[in-house]
This record gives sequence, structure tokens and C-alpha cells, in this order.
Amino acid sequence: MRHYDLPPLDQLEAFEASARHLSFTKAADELALTQSAVSRQIAALEAHYGLPLFRRLHRALRLTDEGQALSQVVGEVLGRLHQIGGELKRDRRAKTVVVTTTPGFAGLWLIPRLASFTAACPDVDVRISAGYALVNLNRDGFDLAIRYQSEDAIDAGAELLFGDVVLPVCSPKLLRDKARPLKTPDDLRHHVLMYLDSGPGADMQAWPIWLRAMKLEGLKPASVLHFSQFDQLINAAVAGQGVALGRSPLLKQLLAERKLVAPFTKTVASPRSYYLVQSAGVGRKPEVQDFAQWLREQARERALPG
Repeated sequence: MRHYDLPPLDQLEAFEASARHLSFTKAADELALTQSAVSRQIAALEAHYGLPLFRRLHRALRLTDEGQALSQVVGEVLGRLHQIGGELKRDRRAKTVVVTTTPGFAGLWLIPRLASFTAACPDVDVRISAGYALVNLNRDGFDLAIRYQSEDAIDAGAELLFGDVVLPVCSPKLLRDKARPLKTPDDLRHHVLMYLDSGPGADMQAWPIWLRAMKLEGLKPASVLHFSQFDQLINAAVAGQGVALGRSPLLKQLLAERKLVAPFTKTVASPRSYYLVQSAGVGRKPEVQDFAQWLREQARERALPG
């Protein structure tokens, strides 16, 4: 036995539209049906209840008392079903994770690894905003930030992903140039040195700091090139245009693929590290927590040897 004695939904829809318009013709237009189809549905509904719901006058319709009572309930129920249906659809909207970070980190570290996250969570829309501005996560609508800052300057509650080491890098082709060997740091005088002029960490990309650490303050290179973006600097190094100061966490893959090589073993530790910062509302977004956990796993993998 059926739990509810209900007529078909299409009959209730036809009745609600007809009662609202007091016209089978207008109801048919709204429902994309013919007038005769609406009339048949109303007749079937009246047969289901065993009483008339409309008084059919000359060129007019009027609800009977029973029709009036049913109209009020059906309108409320269909309206509520429509409302809850919209809410359910909104709950199935695309899940988003909005991340802000520097162009260098986005282009060289985050984006090359992103396919593993999207493969595991295909329903999550990851949106990356790359720039140097330190945005307010809560005010500007960001879920997460990966920031390259010193420990004394980073936000309270920030989570360390990994530290940073600065080292010279170049293309294998440049390293094989017998006319201009690159066996010791002093050999840099025969090469083009490439500088980063802006953004966080630009000071650590300054060759004088590294050369001073190598006790080569007076070294003069063959030429210099300047770049405003770290990924531009690294792309130029891959293309063999000169020697760049790179950050080892961002270059591990390029070094592993031998697109870049480190001609010297000497490095300089950076006072900056990479930190994960979360907005206040991420606890209500499981997809953001999943992405943050994925970042932690990627950071741990980066720390492993090899």
C-alpha cells in the first residue's frame, strides 16, 4: 500500500497554474502544453478526488471551495519543492580553492604539481592568483596564501612548508662550453650574470651577496641581464642566456630533468622560507583543507633526498 495517496505531479502543476491564472489557456502557455492537455490533466485530478475543482463559466473559470483549499496547499508545496531544489543545486556548485602566491612559486613549483591534486579531486576548482601584493585573505576572498617571507615578518599562525637555499644555476649547454669553463665561482667573470630586480627575495637574488659569501666581491662578469619576474629569470637560464641565482625548492624538478644544472656545490641559506597561511573561514570548506593537506604532502616530498 502506498504511503501517500497523491495524484501525479504533472496534474498538480497543471492545477496550480490554472488556479493562479484562472485560465486553462494561460496555464498551457506557461507549461508549454496544449489547452486540451491541461484540460485533460484537470479532469483526471478531479476524477482522483471525486469532486469538481473549478466552476466553468462562459469565458471564465472560478475555483470551487474545495479547489480554493487545494490551490493554497498545492501552491505552498510546489513553492517549497522549488525552493529546496534550488538549494540542493547550489550545494552541488563547483567547489573552489582560491590561492594567492608569488609568480615564481606559482609557475615553477605549484602549477607543475597541480595535476596530481586535480586528478584526486576533479570536482574542485583551484584558482591561483600570482602577484607580489600581500593581500588580506579574509577581506579579499582568498582561502590560502603561500608566502615567501622571513620568520619575523610572517603572519601569526602561518605554517612552515620548507626553507630556502640560493645557488647558481645554468643550462647544461653553458656548462659544457669549453671556451668558458664553469669549474669554480671565479669562472663567473667569463659569463653573463642574471639579476632579479623586484619581488620578495630579490635581495637574495643579488649576486653581490652570493659573491661576498664566496669572497669574490670584486668579480666583474662579462655582462649582466635584469628581470622583473623570477620565472622569467629561470626561463632565461634554461635557454642558456646566462647564470642565475636560483632557489633550490623551486628548481628541484628542473635540476632533476637536467634542464638546469648547479655548476658549484657552494650555496647560501636564505633568511626567507615558504609558509602556508589560511583564511579564517577555511574550516567550513573541506576542499580547502584537502588542498592544504596536499600542499603539506608535496612539501614533505620535496624535502626527501633525490
